[in-house]
Amino acid sequence: MASNVESAIRSVVTKGITAVAGFNRGRMDEGAEHAYLGGVHAPVAAEMTIADLAVTGTIPAELSGRYVRIGPNPFKSDPRGYHWFVGDGMVHGIRLSGGKAEWYRNRYIRSQKLEQEGGPTAAPGPRRREGDTINTNVVRIGGKITAIVEAGSNPAVLDDNLETVAYTDFGGTLKAPFTAHPHQDSLTGELHAITYDAMEPDTIWHIVVSPEGKVVRQVAVPVEHGPSIHECTITRNYVLIFDLPVTFSMKALIGGQKFPYAWNPQHRARVGLLPRTGSADQVIWCDVDPCYVFHVANSYEDDAGRVIVDAAVYETMFAGGQDGPNGKALGLERWMIDPAAGKVTRTTIDATGQEFPRPDERFFGQDYRYAWAIGVEDDNELLGAQPLYRHDLKTGERQVCDFGPGRVPGEFVFVPRSANAAEGEGWVMGYVIDTGTQTTDLVVLDAADITALPVASVHIPHRVPTGFHGNWLPDVD
Repeated sequence: MASNVESAIRSVVTKGITAVAGFNRGRMDEGAEHAYLGGVHAPVAAEMTIADLAVTGTIPAELSGRYVRIGPNPFKSDPRGYHWFVGDGMVHGIRLSGGKAEWYRNRYIRSQKLEQEGGPTAAPGPRRREGDTINTNVVRIGGKITAIVEAGSNPAVLDDNLETVAYTDFGGTLKAPFTAHPHQDSLTGELHAITYDAMEPDTIWHIVVSPEGKVVRQVAVPVEHGPSIHECTITRNYVLIFDLPVTFSMKALIGGQKFPYAWNPQHRARVGLLPRTGSADQVIWCDVDPCYVFHVANSYEDDAGRVIVDAAVYETMFAGGQDGPNGKALGLERWMIDPAAGKVTRTTIDATGQEFPRPDERFFGQDYRYAWAIGVEDDNELLGAQPLYRHDLKTGERQVCDFGPGRVPGEFVFVPRSANAAEGEGWVMGYVIDTGTQTTDLVVLDAADITALPVASVHIPHRVPTGFHGNWLPDVD
């Protein structure tokens, strides 16, 4: 943790670097085309509310709640130094109840940055520092709909109509940065997260949030080079730290890039096993061949005490520039981590490029059977039509759902039929863009047979930009 003096010095230095970065950014071509500002990624111009959406098929009566996804939607599109990960956040949600699609809403996250750009008035609430854009995930924390992002900003609480209520530090209990990927232990109700902040490149944190929405554990772990740790995962005994070779790049920052991270072959690639109630000096660090992971499907411990991790893996990431994700996709891998030997053994489950793997979240951190993932091109550009895969990890069977020409899906999430339904019994849902008509469907598939016709398709009469993460948020008492 930095002292007050260190923080003051860092603040002065940061202002100088920011000025240089802004100057160099201003010299870039304002009229250049940017892949993540056009096509399926082009921002929408307005916030909308649409009631009584048309539906093909039958919405299951059990579905009562909201499907909400968030992603970047720049209020002012400027390609200079732009990266897909930094655009102003916008949520897109559909409310389902009684077999009907009651409404669609899209709303900006009311950041101070957005207001400064001429957008809607900023929501109140505590900020950690300048830079409060939130655009990566929407979850429930302490019973509240909460939008989150990695690397610094406090979360933002949304109301049932997806309006930003306020930024939050969980009642004053959050003293460190937060993350876009906390994971809930369904056995305890706790959320676990590994977090980082570009302003403190020598530290990451393990954060635990109680079911009531209060931080009950905050442990600093020393690192080097300022690694970008997008994801974590949990098992019965451990929280896993993915300390991989994407790190803060001063060169990229000074050059004007708004996401100043790059592939760093000098950074040691390793996975840390932090005991869930342990200290930083108890982390078991295990070397792994250089690679990168954005997202895991799940992880657990086998009978021999080894940690099993299934993840979408890349050979490199951001080695080809800072405009957006790039790097050869290696497919879905299984990592077997032996804590006693400090060794990671990697095997390939499916060599086809894929992303956004999601399990039945009721089994997160436990032995499991099923995962669903979206196919991607080998270069991970996320710019075109992609299939949906269903993996049976016990039999090795893979189902494929092809949405058809010109139809582009985003992440699909699993929704159980009931709280006590067997693993994988329920539906998967996600947005699918039709590039021909510039419309979008919320597609609901039978999770056990994604090759069958959709159970239901809710029709949105415009394109919902390809975003990041969403979740089904069932109604709560």
